[in-house]
Amino acid sequence: MHQKIAQLIIFGLLSTFSAHAAYPENTMNLVVSFAPGGATDITARIVAAAMSKNIGQQIVVENRPGAGGAVAAGIVRANKPNGYTLMLTSSVYVVTPSLKKPSPYDPLKDFIPICEIGDAPNVIVVKADSPIKNLNDLIMMARKDPKLVSYGSPGPGTTPHLAGEVLKIRENIMMTHIPYKGAGPAMTDLLGGQTQVLFGSLASVMGQIQGGLVRPIAQTGERRWPDLANLPTLADLGIKDAVSSTFQAIFVNAGTPPEIVNYLSKQCVATIKQPEVVESLKQAGLATTALDSQGLRARIMREVPYWADVIEKGGIKGE
Repeated sequence: MHQKIAQLIIFGLLSTFSAHAAYPENTMNLVVSFAPGGATDITARIVAAAMSKNIGQQIVVENRPGAGGAVAAGIVRANKPNGYTLMLTSSVYVVTPSLKKPSPYDPLKDFIPICEIGDAPNVIVVKADSPIKNLNDLIMMARKDPKLVSYGSPGPGTTPHLAGEVLKIRENIMMTHIPYKGAGPAMTDLLGGQTQVLFGSLASVMGQIQGGLVRPIAQTGERRWPDLANLPTLADLGIKDAVSSTFQAIFVNAGTPPEIVNYLSKQCVATIKQPEVVESLKQAGLATTALDSQGLRARIMREVPYWADVIEKGGIKGE
């Protein structure tokens, strides 16, 4: 009897190993938490195209924007944890659980980090013909009449959104936040005159900066981005404790077998380090970091309590 049970266990383990050893056998879905045209979408398409070639299976990008990344997270959680449904999202991942009550997911338990693709500062931009020439103009306009200034962001809980809220707190000004389902729609409305200012990740605004459609007035990183060396940081302008950046990263469902997680992490990191991918991401405004599963997990564990504290102290509410 015991021998038969042991044989069944061994058979089950071998079957499981065999199934995982063949992975991936089918097309994979990469669920993106924002609309087409924004930084997260651009990153997803660059990485999906390159990684598909490396693993020999097509990775289909599926945009599911809304609710600060919670819509995409819900869709991924509803799928089996078998490594065929991945999620690519931004720093919103570590913010949304503290911004929305009840929390739509637990960022430390409901998903497994695969890799961090890259990181970039947020940038404050206005339309090229805007009367707002610099950050001081924006602050003065907001102080004169708060109704004159509305700022767009890729969505509630994104670090560009919080960068706007932090600026309001530090400078004691009022601006109306207009959240969008991604940086693409937010940029469309800025160019159309529906908003006066846009807070966005560098990757989502770099093309419009280079094309002369928008004027950058400040960046939020610890140091100046090399390609925007003449653009001051908030710290350069005397605004303290207002540093923020946006990462782009891939996750899978909790419960995904460790061997699949390890495989995906190694493939993702290898893909991101390819010179042509590094260059494509740089042109899109993203500095590659290529953190593996453990490296990304460490960042998540640091940032979840950091942004929770910012949200609590700033009295920032979800929208």
